Amino acid sequence: MSSQVREQSHDLFKSFKFSLFRTDRITGFLITLLKGVLLIFLVNSVSLVVYSAFTTQTTWFRCPECPSPTRSIVQHCETFNVSGENIEPTNISHIVFGIGGSMNTWKDRRHYGELWWQPNITRGYVWLDEQPHSNAAWPQNSPPYRVSEDWTRFKFSSSRSGVRIARIVLESFRLRLPNVRWFVMGDDDTVFFTDNLVSVLAKYDHRQMYYIGGNSESVEQDVMHSYGMAFGGGGFAISYPLAAELVKVLDGCLDRYYTFYGSDQRIWACVNEIGVSLTEEQGFHQIDIRGDPYGLLAAHPVAPLVSLHHLDYVKPLFPSQNQLDSLRTLIQAYRADPARTLQQSFCYQPKHKWSVSISWGYTAQIYPWLLSASELAMPLQTFQTWRSWANGPFTFTTRWMSADPCEQPVVYFLDRVTVVGEGETLTSYKRHEFEAGKKCDRSTYAPVMSVHRIIVSAFTMDPWEWKMAPRRHCCDISKNLKNKEMHVRIRHCELSETITT
Repeated sequence: MSSQVREQSHDLFKSFKFSLFRTDRITGFLITLLKGVLLIFLVNSVSLVVYSAFTTQTTWFRCPECPSPTRSIVQHCETFNVSGENIEPTNISHIVFGIGGSMNTWKDRRHYGELWWQPNITRGYVWLDEQPHSNAAWPQNSPPYRVSEDWTRFKFSSSRSGVRIARIVLESFRLRLPNVRWFVMGDDDTVFFTDNLVSVLAKYDHRQMYYIGGNSESVEQDVMHSYGMAFGGGGFAISYPLAAELVKVLDGCLDRYYTFYGSDQRIWACVNEIGVSLTEEQGFHQIDIRGDPYGLLAAHPVAPLVSLHHLDYVKPLFPSQNQLDSLRTLIQAYRADPARTLQQSFCYQPKHKWSVSISWGYTAQIYPWLLSASELAMPLQTFQTWRSWANGPFTFTTRWMSADPCEQPVVYFLDRVTVVGEGETLTSYKRHEFEAGKKCDRSTYAPVMSVHRIIVSAFTMDPWEWKMAPRRHCCDISKNLKNKEMHVRIRHCELSETITT
């Protein structure tokens, strides 16, 4: 019985297979269907190739300026084109400054802000802890002010003002100013070099989340706070998309990190929670040092000078001037050639075997002996650490500054800058007079002492160069001295040229 059932089932299966796969009508239909699918696939493929070849691909993003934003996996700001085409280059109008101040400090520090602030050009505010006195007119050359919102509801352990200043990012964002790409934070004693700040920020895609700045020069400060933190006095920049995410979590985040001391450390911790790390730029200077900043500034890294801070705690930049006048002298050179300011070039005088270093717009040095390029690029240690006043360590290598005047360079300081024609400058550096009893009487120093002035000619440096791989410029020294003057020409290095050839 069971075998009979199996035979009947097998016959039914055979008849089913025959009816399914051997019927001519169904086979023809399947072939036609397959041809249709292949034709549709081919047409779509050709269309996609043609579209890709002749159309710029764009992606739409959410942004404050867009009337009808759409969602995207990656949220950027202010532009519709990922490739960066048709986007206006970043300029000073795209930056909003948030300056942390107070009524107690602003009256003594406002002169620093007035050195770089340009009314009707720079945008932003100095944020105060209370309303200024009604009978005192606010200085026209100062940044406009705003009074911070109530910050006393937040927890703190040692610095309540740190909470208030950290929230400047949030309060600046909530102003909803138009066409903002970057929020730049600083202190009321920070001096910004805004043209160079623009050059630095223009390297980065403002539609992405960036946290840009520099850390401390003193290792003890970085160990105490963090190597990955942008120190607030040197200033730091936050792109609009990062600010948009930061303001969502900032208030709660501030309470989580209430034990931190400074506003910059709180911001760093909150930015880390978003998953963004510091992008370090060497031109932001916290100046966490004591003593004389000369050695640091005379061997500036190959990077645009963006900021200086803590200038009340170091000696004046120029020895014959107070600090404000020193800054005015430096800024005079900066206005003639912003990108070149403090850029170091060095070359050699083969006849006398001299090494010559030029820190453009600031100082020049002549060594009556030969030094390698790596030695000349290393700052002389004319300063100590910030907290302990020790001789290190620092976050960069230094050269020991001997107390013996015969082991020191002959130093010259800027005393004049002139723009000549189109795209060229002449700067003059006058020899610094030695203090009594600190002059070298060796015969090898006599020829150098006959050089009373160094005249430097240079082309105006194009800020666009900072978008390229940085390279130090070369220089040439005239063979003979004229009227006790040495003439130096700064230029681009040749393709196969080295500093020593």
